[in-house]
Amino acid sequence: MLPAKLLAILLFVCKDIKAFSLKNCIVHNMNDHAMSMKVLCYKMNLKQVPKEIPEQVNNLDLSENQIRNLWIADFKCMSCLQVLNVSQNCINFIEQGTFTILGSLRVLNLSNNNLTVLFSNMFYGLTNLTVLHLGCNNIKWIESAAFANLTSLNTINLTLNKLLSMSSLKPVFRVEALKELHIAGNNLKIFSTEDIIQMSAVLEGLDISRNPFSVINITNDVFDDLVSLDVSFSGVNEYISWNINNASFLRGIKHLSLGGMSVTSSTILTIVKSLIKTSLESIQLNSLNLSSVDNVTAEICLRQTLLKVLNLQSNKYHTIKEGVFNNCLNLNHLDLEDNGLYEVDEDAFKGLTNLSYLSLAQNLLPTVPNATRQLSFLESLDLSFNCISEIKAQDFEHLGKLKYLNLTGNKIIKISSSLFKGLYSLIGMNLENNLLLDISELSNSLYKVEFLMLCRNKLSLIQKNTFINLVSLKILNLHDNQISDIEEGAFEGLKNLKILFLGSNKMKRNALEKDIFKGMTSLRQLQIFDNHLAYESSVPLKTPPFRHLKSLAFLSINSQHNGMQHIPINFLEGLDSLKEIHAGNLAIKYLDPKTFSYTPNLTFLDVSNNALKVVSKDMFLYLPDLIELHFNKIGIDSLDFFRNTSTLSNLKHLRVAGNQLNVIHEDQVIALPSIKFLDMRENPFSCSCDNSWFLKWSLLDNKTQVIYFYDYTCAYPPNFKGTKLPNFNASSCIFEFDFYLFLSSSSSVAIVIIVSSIYHFWRWHVFYAYYLFLASVYDKRQLKKPYMYKCKYDAFISYNRHDEDWVINKLLPNLEEYYHWKLCLHHRDFEPGKAILDNIVDNIYASRKTICVISHHYLESEWCSKEIQVASFRIFDDYKDVLILIFLEDLPVRILSPYHRMRKLLKKKTYLTWPKHVEENNLFWHRLNMALQTREQKEDDNPVIPHLLINETN
Repeated sequence: MLPAKLLAILLFVCKDIKAFSLKNCIVHNMNDHAMSMKVLCYKMNLKQVPKEIPEQVNNLDLSENQIRNLWIADFKCMSCLQVLNVSQNCINFIEQGTFTILGSLRVLNLSNNNLTVLFSNMFYGLTNLTVLHLGCNNIKWIESAAFANLTSLNTINLTLNKLLSMSSLKPVFRVEALKELHIAGNNLKIFSTEDIIQMSAVLEGLDISRNPFSVINITNDVFDDLVSLDVSFSGVNEYISWNINNASFLRGIKHLSLGGMSVTSSTILTIVKSLIKTSLESIQLNSLNLSSVDNVTAEICLRQTLLKVLNLQSNKYHTIKEGVFNNCLNLNHLDLEDNGLYEVDEDAFKGLTNLSYLSLAQNLLPTVPNATRQLSFLESLDLSFNCISEIKAQDFEHLGKLKYLNLTGNKIIKISSSLFKGLYSLIGMNLENNLLLDISELSNSLYKVEFLMLCRNKLSLIQKNTFINLVSLKILNLHDNQISDIEEGAFEGLKNLKILFLGSNKMKRNALEKDIFKGMTSLRQLQIFDNHLAYESSVPLKTPPFRHLKSLAFLSINSQHNGMQHIPINFLEGLDSLKEIHAGNLAIKYLDPKTFSYTPNLTFLDVSNNALKVVSKDMFLYLPDLIELHFNKIGIDSLDFFRNTSTLSNLKHLRVAGNQLNVIHEDQVIALPSIKFLDMRENPFSCSCDNSWFLKWSLLDNKTQVIYFYDYTCAYPPNFKGTKLPNFNASSCIFEFDFYLFLSSSSSVAIVIIVSSIYHFWRWHVFYAYYLFLASVYDKRQLKKPYMYKCKYDAFISYNRHDEDWVINKLLPNLEEYYHWKLCLHHRDFEPGKAILDNIVDNIYASRKTICVISHHYLESEWCSKEIQVASFRIFDDYKDVLILIFLEDLPVRILSPYHRMRKLLKKKTYLTWPKHVEENNLFWHRLNMALQTREQKEDDNPVIPHLLINETN
């Protein structure tokens, strides 16, 4: 027992966890009420309990790791913990006092570990613990005070340990509040109540199954309040000595499991006879090799007149003759599953007037047995996985009270309206996994049916009025058929349908162009995933397919067929109530922002695994209520579409894993004020100062969890490739200005003003001119050296995709075809599979010149900005002026980056403006051609400031 002083110290040293980006765990329900926080750390190869788990945690899952020891400090701050799962580890030691602080814990799972002894006070402090799982360990001994002070413990599971004798279980039986005890599979050979000195007065359920008992002695009344006893799969060599001195010792028993025991049918009868004075209501006799000739059932029912549930599953009742169940007058649940049953006598169930549930599943029945027609009170009939190929009209006409019919896994080819007459009470019918080729109009007797399963059949056509009589139907499952056509009016009458499954079929767009969903005003969920829907453009449809589904809240159109490259603008028209849409794996190349103008209440959007690459921020104008967004693997390289977006104030979950993101900017995240859950795995991040803000925010923010952040890997720059992003030292990115401010304050006011002005307004001018001057001086010293540098291309063309038409139709024909220059274009000459940034750097340095085609779109592009930076830095690397700017439109100097401004200011001869008059075009191309010309060096050549024949008319 830990002293109160030590407990106070433990509470004092607890630290409030400020951030939720945990190294090996995921937090659920963060920032909500503390009683609902769940932390998942399973399958993380953990060697110890993580230190950074939030102290507000309510449910902690540490299962399937490699933890060997539990220490007193592991849970010292988790006073709110109610559920702890440390199963499937390698735990062989628990320090005394480990659970002292966990006074709120209700469930503790220590199963599948290597515990060998339960020491005294091992669980001290768990005063509210109700469930303790210790199964699948190597427990050989339990000390007398192991469960001391566990006053609320009502369930203990010690299955599959090594407690070889009843004496080793004495501390368990003494637990005062114990209601349920599992000691199955402990290799116990003798079970005797004489070894139980003290017993919980409230014990109701006892599982002693799967032990090799040779003797079971019940010689006193310690179990007189026991309700459930499981002795299944016990004994060896078909012999168990079963002794009950007085039947009243088990007078409270209601549920008895004897299945799979190594005993003969006569022994079973002996056991049942010994329980004649009990209140037995349910008996499990499965897996005992019983057959009709054993006459066990009739004898049991004769002696146990209160018996209601009889399980004969997995025996050898190949045939059932009349009289087998003659004495089972009160039986209401009979299970004959998996008996190899192929014949049932017509009067086999005669007299079972109270039977409400009958299972004949997994047998060899060729038809529906005539015997079932006599069960007029039957409510549930399971005929699944037999050999039934045909249903007759008279098979069910007498089952007027039947509510559930299961015909799954048979060989039924066709059903018609006449087959189910008389089933006026039927609520659910399952016909999945048959060979149905056709279904016609179903009987009007099925007007109460609420769910109908027709999945995994061979249906190709759904005809008009097929379901018109199923006016109460709420769930219709047509998943995984071969449906290619649905006639208009096929779903007519289904005004109460809530869920419709049409996934994994062969429907094409023409199937949806009919009014097949007309009248389905109550439909809430529609699944049409994995079909063959294909649209070649975003052109609006004449008849939007879902325009009548005013109540639809869930739509799934995701597919593995990758044929839906576009979504028509009005594809979602009419879905005013839509909350959730799944549109992944569709090969979508472009999403028109107006597509979601018809779904103003959307809260969940998943368009993962598409080829979008570009996302318009205007799309979010129509999604003010969006809570969860999945953009995994869509090819985006930036989150700029979130910038200056004010409509995503409710977004809490964002997944953008598997893209090309390398830098995350502050304004991109600030636009999402409610974000709680962020998934950015498998992106090529940059270990640079550009990511310093994102790095700090991910580690310290206490509102947003960047899941698996400690696994994020850098791809740039090359010397940091493979480095974990959290390991990047961003301290060098933070400038300390205190010392410089001190020096500047001691200077005169005039100097401060001059220096500040130069730094603020002209620092890029001075920087650029300085390096050009150095390049010029260096170049003069190299005039006499032979010119050895050769390039693969004459020019690298840097442009935005919006200006691609001008580049392809004007620039290329003039420079490549007329002037015979060799140009490098990213869409044509980049090496496939190579990183984008690596392609840019390699090809710019493999070109003599870099031509930048400048427009508004160019200035907004992150990649274009990188290209002009690389070309500008090359001036300083190679001491050559290699940059030429072409302005396609007039742009204010204020919107140009420093690189563009410096070029325009210092090198007027190295930029051109696309003429506004056609007659000036020839002169433009002549000037550009002259700019590209490079002669072999002579004594008067200057490679840094070449004598271009471009005048100042620009």
